Amino acid sequence: MIPGALWVGANFWSRSGGPLMWRSYDPVVVREELEVLREHGLNVTRSFFYWPDFMPAPDRIDQECVDHYQDFLDAHEEAGLTTIPTFIVGHMSGENWDPVWREGRDLYGDVWMVGRQAWFAERMTRRFHAHPAVAGWLITNEMPIYGGPAERPVVTAWAQLMVQAVRAGGATQPVSVGDGAWGAEVTGEHNGFSTRDFAEFTDFVGPHVYRMEDDVARQHYGAAFICELTGGFGLPVVLEEFGVTSDYVSDEHAAHYYRQVLHNTLLAGATGWIGWNNTDFDLIHQDPYRHHPFELHFGLTTADGTPKPQLKEVARFAQTLQDLDVTRCERVKGDAVLVVPEVMEGDIPFTYPAERTHIFSTLRQAYVSARAADLPIGVTRERDGIEGGASLYLVPSAKQLTAPGWHRLEELARQGATVYVSYSPGPLGIQRGPWYSHMNAMFGVEHQLVYGLADPIEDDMVELTFQRPFGPIGQGATLSFKAAGNEHSRAFLPVRPIEAEVIATDGHGRPALLRRRVGEGSIVLGTYPLEHMAAVTPRVNPEQTWRIYDALAVLAGVERPVTVADPRVSADLLVHEDGRRFAFLVSQSPDKLQVEASGVGTVTLAPYGVEVLEVIT
Repeated sequence: MIPGALWVGANFWSRSGGPLMWRSYDPVVVREELEVLREHGLNVTRSFFYWPDFMPAPDRIDQECVDHYQDFLDAHEEAGLTTIPTFIVGHMSGENWDPVWREGRDLYGDVWMVGRQAWFAERMTRRFHAHPAVAGWLITNEMPIYGGPAERPVVTAWAQLMVQAVRAGGATQPVSVGDGAWGAEVTGEHNGFSTRDFAEFTDFVGPHVYRMEDDVARQHYGAAFICELTGGFGLPVVLEEFGVTSDYVSDEHAAHYYRQVLHNTLLAGATGWIGWNNTDFDLIHQDPYRHHPFELHFGLTTADGTPKPQLKEVARFAQTLQDLDVTRCERVKGDAVLVVPEVMEGDIPFTYPAERTHIFSTLRQAYVSARAADLPIGVTRERDGIEGGASLYLVPSAKQLTAPGWHRLEELARQGATVYVSYSPGPLGIQRGPWYSHMNAMFGVEHQLVYGLADPIEDDMVELTFQRPFGPIGQGATLSFKAAGNEHSRAFLPVRPIEAEVIATDGHGRPALLRRRVGEGSIVLGTYPLEHMAAVTPRVNPEQTWRIYDALAVLAGVERPVTVADPRVSADLLVHEDGRRFAFLVSQSPDKLQVEASGVGTVTLAPYGVEVLEVIT
């Protein structure tokens, strides 16, 4: 948890100048803008030292900019707000700006250049660290875009030196990097910025999430999944940037998006939310807005200060946090977990970027299905050792785990857990096939693979017919899934059962879902890449994988305090330290719904609506 109150706020540029606001600083307009935010329950802004203006020479800081920022802090104190200053602001809204004296020097590896950045951070911290309006510090704004990718050890050393400079300036407030949390541990893509490394010397993680999706549920849960992934490193998670431009979305759907992201990320463990950004602009002749005109309209207010629907959503969310006394609430511990393969973090030799991003997209789709099944879902990282203590382990559309990882999962099953693995040969023709250490023994089958060949899925729809009851799925029931994938990944695993019992068969009578009893628990094998097929299919959710997850939860004895039978509505719970329990019902339907929720009763949900209700026992 970030010290003090939860952060609910906005990234701030005044409408009087955008990134150039410090040149034409208008204290009256700034105070008007802050007052609108305060009236809507916001308590923090993220602010920016536009680097070319604040540091016009390598050994000089512009005093006029400093004076303006002093007034900016004073205005926050007057309004009862705080702010998070950001030091190295060379990238902003579709353009990079260098101080004239940089002259192409490497921002991470040039010792003199790193020294100049550290000097700037230390001097600015020394000047402002005692001001009561300073809530925290950020080293940069999206440095992977400004400085580009680099080798991980070099980037980590640069970031650590910058944090040390802030501490040397006297800062006691929380510090983070401001990189967007876009590294391999979170996205599967290498850029040198390691959330794992940064956790050793920073105080919170700050993902920036602006995803373009092809499925409504994946869009609404995208930021929440990122928060789950970034929350595994022992630090609080602040959703440091998210938002929408009104050029890409109607007012109604902008409100839906904000409502969904705010509540879903709260339930995913976030403790701070800073929308992009406070206001629209009329700066049509000023870069970057001249050439990126959609950047004019990301505001929570219009350019004349009128609140937009998304600001009203933030206000309602802030009131909910206050009403629930959220700082004294906890999530229900994840009794079901997604296993994040070590391969996704990118350190295993001779693996490929497409394999890592394949893992990310598959895990995200599995997360959506888990939410549809009302699972109290968490994540466990193979690299850190797959944690015990959960009832259900999900390894969706898996090609690659390490050999110790597979044996660890079998050990957990023997101890009483249920382990679910769905097959995937991967998206590439390179070493295509399952990287399982002891596949036949683990799953109680004999695989029938032919070397070098995939077993293509012949049908456009994969139909699983259940040969025996499986949780709430009755014998004879059929579930259908749209087949998808490329020439490598659209494939099934042919097996012959040996110790495993066949739960379901495909449309050709082949085993499609099998269960091997192991010690006190079970290992369930799916021979089709259900989660991968859904992940690459537009507008697919809710699809039928949630039914399998629901049945797995029953088999595993997963505790689900609140459930809703309709997969368009997810149910989750926060528990107050005084014993009160609050159910969150989140709809992914464009229609008004009426549902029955266990422990709550009949609930009516508006389109893409959220209802928060106390559970009465």
